[in-house]
Amino acid sequence: MKTMLFLSDRDIENNLTMKETIETVEMAFKEYAKRNVVMPPRSTIMVEKHNGSISFMPSYLTDLEAQATKIISIYPGNREKGLPTTVAWIIVNDPETGMVKAFMDATYLTAMRTGAITGVAAKYLAPKDAKVVAIFGAGIQGRTQVMAACAVRDIEKVFVYDLYPEARKKFAEEMSAKLGIQVIAAESGEEACRDADIVLTATTSPKPVLKRDWLKERVHVSAIGAFYPDWRELDTATVAESKLVIDDMEGIELEAGDILIPIEEGAITWDHVHAELKELVTRQKEGRTKEDTITVFKSVGIAIQDSSVANLVLKKLGI
Repeated sequence: MKTMLFLSDRDIENNLTMKETIETVEMAFKEYAKRNVVMPPRSTIMVEKHNGSISFMPSYLTDLEAQATKIISIYPGNREKGLPTTVAWIIVNDPETGMVKAFMDATYLTAMRTGAITGVAAKYLAPKDAKVVAIFGAGIQGRTQVMAACAVRDIEKVFVYDLYPEARKKFAEEMSAKLGIQVIAAESGEEACRDADIVLTATTSPKPVLKRDWLKERVHVSAIGAFYPDWRELDTATVAESKLVIDDMEGIELEAGDILIPIEEGAITWDHVHAELKELVTRQKEGRTKEDTITVFKSVGIAIQDSSVANLVLKKLGI
């Protein structure tokens, strides 16, 4: 019996770049469009006693022979305990034998694949001349969101807003050094958005952190933080006035408060959804046009992101 490989977050970080992660996630969505995917719905246990959730996300890309199951926990209260709010692990099986090939820390991989899906969407939806980014949320997800935006557009300046002043200050210092561009800690969400061409939300807030009144006329918004049906990061006006693209209808219908709440309010219907991401990457639907003002991409995350990126890491290691 072969020895099972254990990979830490540091191992993942040392073997993964944002550019190749974006390329891999885009390829996974092209495979999804071809129906070369087996992906049961995400199963989530709500641990209400401790204000958390644990989700199980299996998937198999049949042509790529990439199979993995992710276990991800989200506990917003962990920040006060000095622990990460989002932690994940991935088990990779050999599709031919069912044997476990690898057990991975997946907190960093999750952040990278989540940033990557924003990068894929921005490739098709963000203004070509986008120069300024605003990010809500100064955690690891916020970092990879900005990395992805910089990978697909020539970004010159980033504004970061977080409820915790020290967190946004640290983010600004670290990401400015990492990206080699100006990163500014904003005093408010409105200040962060004022000049932004791309606005990214990566928070654990159950209520809107972004208002339509703060946005420029021509802007792309990507919301990845809320994936409970009664949570949202965007106000109704932002969604209602947008060209709206989603990652996957099945998950959105179950979990995306950013869309479910405006529908409940009667502000939009399901017909407001312009496309799923797989339709953009296969050119079945058009991305940003000259006539578009606000574009919104809403993602709750799907398992093929994890299996495709885990497979990429193992291939780079010769496994």
